[in-house]
Amino acid sequence: MDIYKIFTFEAAHDLPNVPEGHKCKRLHGHSFEVTLTVSGPVDEVTGWVVDFADIKAAFKPTLDRLDHYYLNDIKGLENPTSENIAKWIWAQVKPALPGLSKVAVKETCTAGCVYTG
Repeated sequence: MDIYKIFTFEAAHDLPNVPEGHKCKRLHGHSFEVTLTVSGPVDEVTGWVVDFADIKAAFKPTLDRLDHYYLNDIKGLENPTSENIAKWIWAQVKPALPGLSKVAVKETCTAGCVYTG
């Protein structure tokens, strides 16, 4: 079974490695959406894979490091593409949430990525 919880955060960034003149090389911000998916069997007693509150608690320290920050200043996010943000979130959250199976990051309503480790 897969379950998921969606989070949002606001942050600014620029992409230092894109070609000169690319609009993303300039400082800009996004309303990011992060979906954390946890996979595993449904517990026969509780009826769930994991408590949604446990997902929220596992992600809170990471969310607090991202929300309303300049992402390029965060160690490991010097080139904060959606792909790199997803991989970075995975590395932060996986130890506290062993059943984590996917991290999806949307930077706009129509663009994002999914990382599966």
